[in-house]
Amino acid sequence: MKQFMDKDFLLSTDTAKTLYHDYAAKMPIIDYHCHIKPQEIAQDVHFKNITQIWLGGDHYKWRLLRANGVDEEFITGKAGDKEKFQKWAQTLEKAIGNPIHHWSHLELKRYFDYDGVLCAETANEVWDLCNKKLSSPDMSAREIIKKSNVKAICTTDEPIDSLEYHKTIKADKSFSVKILPAWRPDRALAIERDSFNDYIDELSKSASVKINSFEDFKEALKKRLDFFNAAGCLASDHALEFIPYYPSSDKEIENIFDNKIKTSVISKEDELKYKTALMLFLAKEYNKLGWVMELHISCGRNNNSKGFKRNGADSGYDCIGDVFSGAQAAAFLNALDFTDELPKTILYSLNPNDDDIINSIVGCFQSGGIYSKVQQGSAWWFNDHKTGMIKQMTAFANMGLLSNFIGMLTDSRSFLSYTRHEYFRRILCDMIGAWVENGEYPNDLKALSKIVEDISYNNAKRFLGFDI
Repeated sequence: MKQFMDKDFLLSTDTAKTLYHDYAAKMPIIDYHCHIKPQEIAQDVHFKNITQIWLGGDHYKWRLLRANGVDEEFITGKAGDKEKFQKWAQTLEKAIGNPIHHWSHLELKRYFDYDGVLCAETANEVWDLCNKKLSSPDMSAREIIKKSNVKAICTTDEPIDSLEYHKTIKADKSFSVKILPAWRPDRALAIERDSFNDYIDELSKSASVKINSFEDFKEALKKRLDFFNAAGCLASDHALEFIPYYPSSDKEIENIFDNKIKTSVISKEDELKYKTALMLFLAKEYNKLGWVMELHISCGRNNNSKGFKRNGADSGYDCIGDVFSGAQAAAFLNALDFTDELPKTILYSLNPNDDDIINSIVGCFQSGGIYSKVQQGSAWWFNDHKTGMIKQMTAFANMGLLSNFIGMLTDSRSFLSYTRHEYFRRILCDMIGAWVENGEYPNDLKALSKIVEDISYNNAKRFLGFDI
């Protein structure tokens, strides 16, 4: 019987062990999509205890706590941090088969040198150990990033953001890790929301553009795009239910926009036409700037009305969506490719049933001498477990060139989540190792080591254009 989480954790063959320990494990990290707050990096925050760095804002854990019958007071409520941690320890011991059990113990091992198992019985011991470690100078936000061998991070930023904390970080020459903004214009697309007209006013002030029309709106966004580009932005990111393609004329969009401004009312058909027009406009701008366009799709958000009202968005009430249309996605990409304005694109679907559809679509739009210019992104959110990662990478390999895959990201709000890259790399090496030892790929260590090093780090660096 193998020991729990030993040095060969998840590595089942000699080839896998060699590929991971000698190659993948040594590669740096590019976390090209996350939800880390740049303010916390700029201020180099120290977290007072393990609950603050581990449970605050982590809706993955909140869902499990609720499933374990824990009262909301101990999740997002006003209970003490130690009480919340104890509830989490009681819950984690039940999480057999859940990747959070693995992630949590990898984090305890790598950042707190704890080789035991967190459960109700060990909660006090782990609480004291972690808090003692967190009080040391080498456990600040920046120090955790550095000790994780992270070379670059892309945060998630609203177009109207001043990016003041990014400027602070960039000006500090004592911190060499690149922290770059990523453009997240979800509010600009959400014309159906009651708050859209308020957003127009906010964007108008931010861009110093008076907005009376859709053309004005695009001009304001262009100014903010230039502002982000000057700050080093390399990528956009979109949270979409699906990729819309409902083409319309410029006049129609102007009328739709004008109607929203004047009446605050919009039909579903007009909403979809507007979103199509704005996405096409933005994609073309990304292409001009040389940015990567990231599209996160197939998420059904805020399903629990009471929970959403109490805690807001991103608090554990989202699910896998099922309205993705491959035909519309292909038509959207084709409209951009037809005029040679398709940017490098990454498609992430929360629905694992979309894997094969996506990989068949992206194969239609490879061009420009760019390695896998359009590709499926890593197994995301409800899929970033062992089964989901293997399924996603197998679909990628079956229909494309897995060697060009840009690999893992954290998609996290926690500074301790960089071990997700380790988790991914171990699974990657085990999958490839099994293929080799089964005679499905040559036992060519030179070729194999390049593949795992590229997927772990080099491909993301090249694809997004990081100067590191």
